[in-house]
Amino acid sequence: MRPHHNLKVWRDAMVLVRRVYELSAGFPKDERFGLIAQMRRCAVSVPSNIAEGAARASSKEFAHFLMVARGSLSELDTQLRIAHDLGFADTSEVLDEVDTIFAMLAGLVRSQTDSSRAAKPRPIEAAKRPTSLA
Repeated sequence: MRPHHNLKVWRDAMVLVRRVYELSAGFPKDERFGLIAQMRRCAVSVPSNIAEGAARASSKEFAHFLMVARGSLSELDTQLRIAHDLGFADTSEVLDEVDTIFAMLAGLVRSQTDSSRAAKPRPIEAAKRPTSLA
């Protein structure tokens, strides 16, 4: 099993992809290459970036990909609001899912940046360490 399969945020993002596909299937056909394609691309980008980051070697790299996933999620939020404003669908439930995943990503980013800071000493801490006793 890949490391990202164990992440609840990845599993929730996969459900979000399915929800966006289902929701956008009811949009006007002339939006197929517009808002539908844009929303689906952003939705797919979220779990994809979580997976790519989880496969990286460091917490710093993982945090970077989590931030990219949050960016895609923010784009999707905007597109869902546009779809709602245009009367294409009631997007409130999907927007709630977006908010939940955004918060989960924020916590995961925080944990990764905290662990990467803990893994390497800050310059001041390094300067306080005694040098070799020899």
